[in-house]
Amino acid sequence: MTRLRKLGAVTGTAIVTAYAGAVILHDPPIAANDYGGSSRLETLRKRLHDPNAVIPSREAQQSALMAAGNANPLDVLVIGGGATGSGAALDAVTRGLRVGIVEREDFASGTSSRSTKLLHGEIDKTALCDVGICTWNSTNHSELGVRYLEKAVFNLDYGQFKLVLHALAERKRVIDNAPHLCHALPCMTPCFSWFEVVYYWMGLKMYDLVAGRQLLHLSRYYSTRESAELFPTLAREVSNRRLRGTVVYYDGQMNDARLNVGLACTAALAGAAVLNHAEVISLLKDDAGKRIIGVRIRDNLTGKEFDTYAKVIVNASGPFCDSVRKMANKNAQEMISPSSGVHIILPDYYSPEGMGLIVPKTKDGRVVFMLPWLGRTVAGTTDSSTTITYLPEPHEDEIEFILDAISDYLNVKVRRTDVLSAWSGIRPLAVDPTAKNTESISRDHVVCEDYPGLVTITGGKWTTYRSMAEDAVNAAIKSGKLTPTSGCVTNNLPIVGGDGWEPSSFTVLAQQYKRMKSTHGSKVVPGVMDSAAAKNLSRAYGTLAERVAAIAQNENLGKRLAHGYPYLEAEVAYCARNEYCESAIDFIARRTRLAFLETDAAQKALPRVIEILANEHKWDDSRQKEELEKATEFLKTFKSSKNAQFHDGKHS
Repeated sequence: MTRLRKLGAVTGTAIVTAYAGAVILHDPPIAANDYGGSSRLETLRKRLHDPNAVIPSREAQQSALMAAGNANPLDVLVIGGGATGSGAALDAVTRGLRVGIVEREDFASGTSSRSTKLLHGEIDKTALCDVGICTWNSTNHSELGVRYLEKAVFNLDYGQFKLVLHALAERKRVIDNAPHLCHALPCMTPCFSWFEVVYYWMGLKMYDLVAGRQLLHLSRYYSTRESAELFPTLAREVSNRRLRGTVVYYDGQMNDARLNVGLACTAALAGAAVLNHAEVISLLKDDAGKRIIGVRIRDNLTGKEFDTYAKVIVNASGPFCDSVRKMANKNAQEMISPSSGVHIILPDYYSPEGMGLIVPKTKDGRVVFMLPWLGRTVAGTTDSSTTITYLPEPHEDEIEFILDAISDYLNVKVRRTDVLSAWSGIRPLAVDPTAKNTESISRDHVVCEDYPGLVTITGGKWTTYRSMAEDAVNAAIKSGKLTPTSGCVTNNLPIVGGDGWEPSSFTVLAQQYKRMKSTHGSKVVPGVMDSAAAKNLSRAYGTLAERVAAIAQNENLGKRLAHGYPYLEAEVAYCARNEYCESAIDFIARRTRLAFLETDAAQKALPRVIEILANEHKWDDSRQKEELEKATEFLKTFKSSKNAQFHDGKHS
């Protein structure tokens, strides 16, 4: 049965076909049953998590894509190596399909590395809506109240209720499948009246009830004294209103870029042809011009161009999905309404370890937060319309807004000079191309096929990447009449490094690799693998951390890359060999998060990072100089206090 609907209301597995200006939705294509059974899943898990498994080289991956000719096409080729694209490649290949994925820059180089780092709310206001603290109104401002769950429960809105349950289930799956990269984080909301205390507490208890088995931890109320102990920098009075206590709920937090890289590497180990720094420059059509049958790819590292054919192309290029759609039809109406989100990094003393702060309504009605992340404090965020660019930069007024907003709720002086790094990300909000207003903007994802053979997946958020990928692959299977050997198995499929990992795993590294050889032969340097370095390796690489530690010990690469940070020289070599780290920017921004944590430290680490990568990839002096120049320009887009071009002195 076919029926017309508004695109902005699409959720779940709805598939869109657009012709002649009409948007037509079909019923969900196929159910994701596990045709292969649990035995196939166990076999797959063993293959993915074999300690002796070696990831295919980049050259081998490119050769596999080049071998997919017109007579022997791939089943699915994914364009875009962000969370959704990498997730789609993993989903498709683990169903037994022949899969390739190409990414113009690097995995997570766009939106997927610039998120709020929260699971169940990549967009911070949406996160608060999910837990019932605020909601979005038609003017895009947040409102106080338990509106999200009010719609689900009090108004008997089954659609909203399903969205809440779906997000909770997906959050739990992500944490279970990547336990080394994700964890539960308590988030505190200050209350300045007894009404707020009761209101928020009731809303969060309703959330606990709805979450059921998917709940991370029970929410609770803390008195003013208890709150001060848990969050020492929290102000006791704001705008002549005394703090009456706080309510705390638990959300998920992640290392977004490393999670994305893990998805891509897991897909590669499962058999997908994975290639970063490879740009799609055109789409290939059949002789009749009625269906997309392949793409023209340019290797941006070598300049080499080649064709790859596939039965279905999945467009998962995030904010840039419209540019891919216009390769098929230059008159395609745009689907993306880009929104800019800015975040800043502050020193660790702004927030305690293990407790976040969320303020549901600032002076102008927006939401701000401060969260501990990788030993520092991440604060944000903004939400404003923007233009689409490959390298978005934060504006000074956005940084000042965040500093102003958090200063009202802290008892420490907030200074612009404390900003270690600041970045901007583009949220790909999906909109109906035929809509006449912005009310159709979707906070959920949309899957559409507006040209035969080209399936587009866009919108959504990090938390639901797995189900978005599943929907996209379902649509691709229907479009190409593909025959997978099994249904979707990613519900319970750990990504590489996650299977068997425990929070205490770092102790093995700290004990076994306590002493490492220096460059002076038999002399040993004690304490190189201290607890901080061991925890970092364990959290970043999971069960594969010992491989990195072995490189540090056996190849004289046990030194720190930057003062005050646990990153080791061995990580550069490991990532070049096992994670498709092809540039200095790949390493400082995505394989480690140094660029996001402190631009000055990243700049100082660059010469050594480039030296090690040059040894791994056989770069000449010219390439090394080029890498330094590119990385330096890249770091200038992170508006730390050192890189800031101007500020009004309000936060000195």
